[in-house]
Amino acid sequence: MKHIQIAPSILSADFSAMGQAVETLQRAGADLIHCDVMDGSFVPNITFGHHMVRDIRKHTSLPLDVHLMIERPERHVENFIKAGADIVTVHHEACGASLKDVLRLIRSLGAKCGAVINPDTPLSAVYGVLEEVDMLLVMSVFPGYGGQKFIPHVLEKTREARAIFDRCNPDADVEIDGGVNLQNCGGIVAAGVNILVAGNTVFCSDDMEGTIAALKRGN
Repeated sequence: MKHIQIAPSILSADFSAMGQAVETLQRAGADLIHCDVMDGSFVPNITFGHHMVRDIRKHTSLPLDVHLMIERPERHVENFIKAGADIVTVHHEACGASLKDVLRLIRSLGAKCGAVINPDTPLSAVYGVLEEVDMLLVMSVFPGYGGQKFIPHVLEKTREARAIFDRCNPDADVEIDGGVNLQNCGGIVAAGVNILVAGNTVFCSDDMEGTIAALKRGN
């Protein structure tokens, strides 16, 4: 079983004190920093661009896990990698038939690459890239806003993805994003997920360190 890692989403942070928030996450035991980039087109919300990633990079040595919820991500991946992104994930729904090319572009620029699928997208849509990715990110809410309820049926896809990775790409990670909390994290880990993105669960906690530790334990 792969080591369980927690990637708090800065979408739930106070944007006016982002540097302090990221430093606090690192001290509290986070494993990665999850950066949700939204363009107001692929998803209805707008968050931030590569300049924010560049500024976050100054405040942490943790890997920056940059999730691009944007149209035509191939136009922007280089800027995010230059800004300090260690992992860049792109949506099948945004890339379509060019997904494999975009993933190869990310890797050629020196970052790890990952594919993302929405809750209503079958895993079969990305079968063709699973041998090449460093990560599969399964959305457990529909992307665009934080604080949504977890959609349980997506765990069927994480189980299948883990089984495929075990056969053909054992170093790859399965990440889940959306509605992760202390009540459902055990079942999520049991379904093959080894990286849990958590926003409100971490940032709304009075004991951030304890919450991150509990998420890692699966309780």
